Amino acid sequence: MNKIILADSQAIFRAGTAKVLAMDEDLRIIAQCTDLDRMHHAVTTFPGSIVIFATSLRPDLTRLRLLLETAGSRGIVIAENNESANTFLLQGFRGVVFRSVTGPALVECVRHVAAGDTWLPPQLMQTELPEDDMVGTRVRDRLTPKEMRIVALIVQGCKNREIAVRLKTTEQVIKNYLRSIYDKTGVSDRLELALFTIHHRVLAQAAAEVGSRLEVEELAAPTAVA
Repeated sequence: MNKIILADSQAIFRAGTAKVLAMDEDLRIIAQCTDLDRMHHAVTTFPGSIVIFATSLRPDLTRLRLLLETAGSRGIVIAENNESANTFLLQGFRGVVFRSVTGPALVECVRHVAAGDTWLPPQLMQTELPEDDMVGTRVRDRLTPKEMRIVALIVQGCKNREIAVRLKTTEQVIKNYLRSIYDKTGVSDRLELALFTIHHRVLAQAAAEVGSRLEVEELAAPTAVA
């Protein structure tokens, strides 16, 4: 059973979303929040939840992401139709839906995020051409396992220092790897790399899977004792 926290100031949309999710036996709505304070309290009270929140609440995204990580929860963004999904995916949120989302697409998003995957809006997926799939596959196959880990962390919004700590190496080593990754992908900086990854389904799925495995490995690693 997946616990759902739903946070949105728009009562009609919130009620409709709750009705759609309640129809799925594997999803249980444990809190509905109308403002940021209630949402933050719910995240703290119910760890390990899927938190679906609207950008109209104007949350501090960096603070919210850290709060979710601390609680072992995952965030799904309800974006306005004129907002860019990439903005939120690059900041480490695991899924994005727009106000225009259909019921089945919303449920699919929640299921994917609950399973540890990253979910891309259909609008982004539909722009892919068969040639893009071939490009994504070719790049995925050219990247080494270490390079793919770095790509996965870049997509999550991690900086070089954090990547170095998580991969137990130095920032200079990460910079060296990034130069190789840029050459293989044909991009010039980390933002272009993240966007390139997100826009190529095969590569995005590979990065999401690697990111999930990395999180599992970190959780399973023994804590050092002083």
